Amino acid sequence: MSDGLTRMPPSRMLPSRVLGIPCPSVSLLPLEKKSSTLESKSETCNVMSVKKKAFFLTILGSTFLIVLLGYMGHIGASMCFTTEPRHTNSSPTSSASTTRAVGCTTAHGRSGDGGAVVINAEGWSEDGMLHLKRTKKRLPKAIIVGVRKAGTRALLEMLNLHPKIAKASSEVHYFDIVENYEKGLDWYRHQMPYSYPDQITIEKSPAYFITEETPQRIYQMNNTMKLLLIVRDPTERAISDYTQIYSHKQEKNKNYDRFEDLALDPETKEVNTHYKAIRTSVYHRHMAQWLKYFPLEQICVVDGDKLVKDPLPELQRVETFLGLERYLSNKNLYYNASRGFYCLRNDTMNKCLSDSKGRQHPDVDPKVVAKLHHYFRQHNKMFYQMVQREFDWP
Repeated sequence: MSDGLTRMPPSRMLPSRVLGIPCPSVSLLPLEKKSSTLESKSETCNVMSVKKKAFFLTILGSTFLIVLLGYMGHIGASMCFTTEPRHTNSSPTSSASTTRAVGCTTAHGRSGDGGAVVINAEGWSEDGMLHLKRTKKRLPKAIIVGVRKAGTRALLEMLNLHPKIAKASSEVHYFDIVENYEKGLDWYRHQMPYSYPDQITIEKSPAYFITEETPQRIYQMNNTMKLLLIVRDPTERAISDYTQIYSHKQEKNKNYDRFEDLALDPETKEVNTHYKAIRTSVYHRHMAQWLKYFPLEQICVVDGDKLVKDPLPELQRVETFLGLERYLSNKNLYYNASRGFYCLRNDTMNKCLSDSKGRQHPDVDPKVVAKLHHYFRQHNKMFYQMVQREFDWP
């Protein structure tokens, strides 16, 4: 060309700025500049662009992760991830061995709540679990103590819809099993979920209600503990108790007596008061032991029959009892006709209770049912007076 300049083809032209990196305009180059110089500039600019893009994507990914964790923390989620162990010396079994907990930033040391599990300053968890900032494993402030087969699991799962509740997933059985109780409070605390300071940690172990030593043990740990007791029609509860055991026997191809043969004395044909399912349903006898240690104001008695038919009023009573802001509403509950139970939902979850809940009861001789109703009637009245609440039981 007559102007002495070589024009670059469009395919060789580079943008003047890529992600904030200034690149020289090289659409026009003097003829005396060699092509190698142009290639060097192009490669340099491209490398810088790639590095800038990688940095930008890293920042974007990190920001997304932080926002995600923050959102999950807002709804009260407890996240725990086990990561690879790191050892501080050559011995993998040394007591100095720790486990990496990347990204945890809670302060070093233990708090004043009696030694909750925390993350140290180096980002290493004492129990090898990654959890959200400001969360710890805390002793429960409320316990569902019973009654077995009265709706303890349903109550726990429904309460867990509340963002200020942190539940232990499985039954701990700390206060009713000697082997567990002898492991001490540190072991008990480690069975709890991670929770925020403003959350209420709660666990449920239905056997607590009928274990004689349990009230005193809980009192010795925390005499301000709030206790939840869910009860239902004693006869239906006894039949449900039997049904669970019967189902487990069937799964193992084992025989099991009929309910009628267990509920009635084989000789007198009167109610068999030695049958555990019957004894558990005599609520006032067990309740008397609890009232030796805890005032009624610290015990919320929940109607398990109403929790099945119309759960919201009972749940709102519990919210008030626990000192929680009103949160649960009908939007969190919907009736599943095929299951015969209310199912649960919130912003992150939609679930029904497991198939083991609501098992079909066996057909029981109506005369036996009537005999049980008659037997429990006087016991029920004593329970009503004790808890200052009446129930619609036959």
